[in-house]
Amino acid sequence: MAQAWKCSGLRWSADGPVLAWDGGRRSALTWGKRVAFGVAEGGVRTCVGARGHACPTGAAVSGRSTGARCEECARLDRAHSVAADTIADDPRPYHVYLAWFGPGMVKVGITAEERGSARLLEQGAVCFSWLGVGPLMAARRTEELLRAALGVPDRIPYVEKRAVRAVLPEAAADRAVEVAELHARAVALGGWPESLVREPLKVVDHVGVFGLAGLPPAVGEVGELVAGGVVSGELVAAAGPDLHLATGGGVVVLDTRLMSGWGLVPVEGAELTVPVREFKEEAGVQDGLF
Repeated sequence: MAQAWKCSGLRWSADGPVLAWDGGRRSALTWGKRVAFGVAEGGVRTCVGARGHACPTGAAVSGRSTGARCEECARLDRAHSVAADTIADDPRPYHVYLAWFGPGMVKVGITAEERGSARLLEQGAVCFSWLGVGPLMAARRTEELLRAALGVPDRIPYVEKRAVRAVLPEAAADRAVEVAELHARAVALGGWPESLVREPLKVVDHVGVFGLAGLPPAVGEVGELVAGGVVSGELVAAAGPDLHLATGGGVVVLDTRLMSGWGLVPVEGAELTVPVREFKEEAGVQDGLF
């Protein structure tokens, strides 16, 4: 029997997307590469634990969960989290940013300055610009100010991000318009914390990094992995945690967060056999994703 591997997630490096595996192994992903793996026969998806510690009970988790954690480990993971707003004493400086995912989809967020643009790549931001940098609580207050004054959300569901990746404006200048407009409105607001240093507009575009230029519309997305199931396809693009795979039935999106917690084995020459949710389009009007 082939050795089973446990995936610890998709990482973004300077050279592009990389699948990380428990034990430190990494698999670089390049456009045109065949991504193929099977789920071990009789396998059960188990909780990945929290904050570097294994789940004490090895609890089984749903195949559709993107967190791959049991209820207790999910609670522990968020108990000391900037994203969950449960800590206020982090001494590191934080960036405030505006991120654009498609027409009408701009969000405001914060990320530790030392992480650079990694957080934006992880979220699948098509383009972004920094707004300012300063202490954590000043960054958080600025984020709240922009949400209230400009009506900019702090999160956009992945289902909405996926729906527009194949129909983005072709020109980088067109993709930058909404970020530039909101940046100008944001820096003109009063009430910014004095300790937050404002930063000039500089839009960074990730279309090339993600391989989105000329991306074919997806026909569906992997709903979950199942024991004995197979994922197989040619990588045509990647954004955030998502891989866009060309299969015999069209492009299918795989959220790599669904891979965590499973024992995965190599396969050759196989077809995709895991459940796929098809995207529907009726009467020329988008219904759902595409």
